[in-house]
Parts: sequence; structure tokens; C-alpha cells
Amino acid sequence: MRRFLLEGLMRRPLTEAAPAPDGDASAELAAALERRARDRLGRSLAIRMVDAGSCNGCELEIQALGNPFYDLERFGLHFVASPRHADVLMVTGPVTHNMAEALRRTHDAMPAPKWVIAVGDCAKDGGCFAGSYAVAGGADAVVPVDLHIAGCPPDPTALLKGLRALVESRDIEAGQD
Repeated sequence: MRRFLLEGLMRRPLTEAAPAPDGDASAELAAALERRARDRLGRSLAIRMVDAGSCNGCELEIQALGNPFYDLERFGLHFVASPRHADVLMVTGPVTHNMAEALRRTHDAMPAPKWVIAVGDCAKDGGCFAGSYAVAGGADAVVPVDLHIAGCPPDPTALLKGLRALVESRDIEAGQD
């Protein structure tokens, strides 16, 4: 036992080095997103996330948006627990038959204007789960999708770019769908 402890103390960690900080680009991207959301909506952008049957890879990347490195909250973007308070519905994973009705009801409960983002390859077309007996298909098989963010899983910067693209490309004014 002593030998294992000494080896553990003497050996370098086997983890990867942290990525080079690109804080300026992330901050600029998030600030532009927040500015566009406030210009178009008059308030911050509220996001509701639904895991429709994924492996949780995309959820980990989405949750990274809330860590101190990206800190999405400082730009007025936030996740909400209720679809009634959401502007954007983020769907991850292939939509399983068991989650299809829940996803449909979540989408129906959102007030207009509302947008749907399919996050990751699985939410786009089922990914590696396509053709499974338990999978209904991608998110667009159940709800209308406005934007697909590719990747398995997409990194947080790609998620920010996708949110910005959605805000800039859509006519996000109250009362329009």
C-alpha cells in the first residue's frame, strides 16, 4: 500500500493539459449574443433544455456554459426550469418513443415566439441510435427545428455561436412566430 501511495505522489498526473484560454473571443461572442437578444427581445434569452434520450455528452457541454470560464449568466442568458418561461428549447439526443410526447408538450407549453435548437448529431437525425426500435428519430420528427448545431458533442463555443446565429437570423420580435 505504501508503494502505491509513494508512486501516486511521485508520478505526474495523467490528465490532459487545460486548453489555452480564449477568454476574449468567448466574451466577445457572448456579449454580442446578449446585445442582440436584448435588442430583439427587449430582455435576456431564456433557455429550456430537454434530454430526449441522449448519452449525456451534449448535456455536459451545455452545462459547461454555466461554469466560470464561459459564465453564460453574466451576459443575461440563462436556463429556466419551466417551458412557460423559455424562448429557446434545446433538444439533445435522439427522441425516444417514451420522450416524444413529453417533448411535444414542452414545445406546446412555450409562449410565442419560440425557437427549437437540435444540439448534436443525435438530435439532428438520430445519430448512432438511428434505426433503433426505441428511437422515433431526430428532434424534427416531433417538433419543428429552427437550428441544428452539429457535433458529437458540440463544444460550448459552437453552442454560443449557434445561439447567436439563431438570434441574428430570426425575426425575434414579440408576437411573431
